[in-house]
Amino acid sequence: MTSILTNSAAMAALQTLRSINTNMEDVQSRISSGYRVETAADNAAYWSIATTMRSDNTALSTVQDALGLGAAKVDTSYAGMSSAIEVVSEIKAKLVAAREPGVDKTKINKELNELKNQLASAAESASFSGENWLYNDTTTPAGIKSIVASFNRSTNGSVSVTTLDYDTAESILIDTQNSSLGQLTKGVAVEQGAAVGTGTANATYHLVLVSGGTAPTGSVLIDLTSTTPDDDVDGMISAVDAMLSNLTDAASTLGAITSRIDMQENFVANLMDVIDKGVGRLVDADMNEESTRLKALQTQQQLGIQALSIANTNSENILRLFQQ
Repeated sequence: MTSILTNSAAMAALQTLRSINTNMEDVQSRISSGYRVETAADNAAYWSIATTMRSDNTALSTVQDALGLGAAKVDTSYAGMSSAIEVVSEIKAKLVAAREPGVDKTKINKELNELKNQLASAAESASFSGENWLYNDTTTPAGIKSIVASFNRSTNGSVSVTTLDYDTAESILIDTQNSSLGQLTKGVAVEQGAAVGTGTANATYHLVLVSGGTAPTGSVLIDLTSTTPDDDVDGMISAVDAMLSNLTDAASTLGAITSRIDMQENFVANLMDVIDKGVGRLVDADMNEESTRLKALQTQQQLGIQALSIANTNSENILRLFQQ
């Protein structure tokens, strides 16, 4: 039946055209945003996963910054420690020179004093972002320093932060408040003279005495005079050698931490890339596919418009019947 009140063909063509236009809007939105899943309405499960992982990646970015800050602190401490090792080695050489017969020990002592000043300067200058792992001038003993190393999410959804810890008590060279806590200010017990080889220390020496500070109990400052006995010089050499060994161990620890931080930085960077790639697989639009779909929809749209136009000509055909 043909009706002038209800054009079924036009209604069907219009409904099809509306569906095509809706699909075109979806495709154009994906192309403009680059996302296949942009909102929770697109795919609630994938959107939830992507949102959570993007948040975790932001946290990992902060971890990366924290690792960079920690690396700077460790590098600064290592540079100061490396300088101290060179100076202490030079002090050791000067003390060995003082054992030579007829040498002027007072002149060597002047050199020693300058080298000690250099040690104090290097230790005090090794500061980064308000932290100094080589020099302590507060009443609070140097303690554990933590560097944020990673952000973790467990299988049950709980999150945690992992830190890389370092005990600065191993690297403090000078402690102005408590001389026994500094590698260069504390007393080092050694064997000298007749006690060498007996396993019993009979002398204690310290290398640096901070202005206004108190010397360790029973310890003697490494200092030369024209009458310093050779046995005492030998004891000083042994004490400085022990200090040098301790500094070398501390520098090795700092070097190991630097290596660990470098590895963790690389891991965090790779992990962030992997997470980005995984999120992209879930929510990113395939532009090749979307462009092909858009071209097909444009063709369908043109055909739908043409079908609607044909359906609307039925009324004109009826009018011609009455005109005849």
